[in-house]
Amino acid sequence: MGTISLAVAKARLSEVLDRVQKGEEVVITKHGKPVARVSAVAQPKQPVKSLREFRAGMPRWRKSSARLLREMRDENL
Repeated sequence: MGTISLAVAKARLSEVLDRVQKGEEVVITKHGKPVARVSAVAQPKQPVKSLREFRAGMPRWRKSSARLLREMRDENL
């Protein structure tokens, strides 16, 4: 994690953002005291293109869902 002053951050904002984009966290200080932490934003998850394709890749259950739920219910009694 790097630390830079507010003046440097303002003057070199694109460089700071390049460092952050590469995974580094940057702390910005004002009069020697930390005031902000800049870090990369988590990338949004991509939606599943097709539910049919997703289901095709899932392993098959040996029992029906109803039977599994009944067995789980009965085990907890």
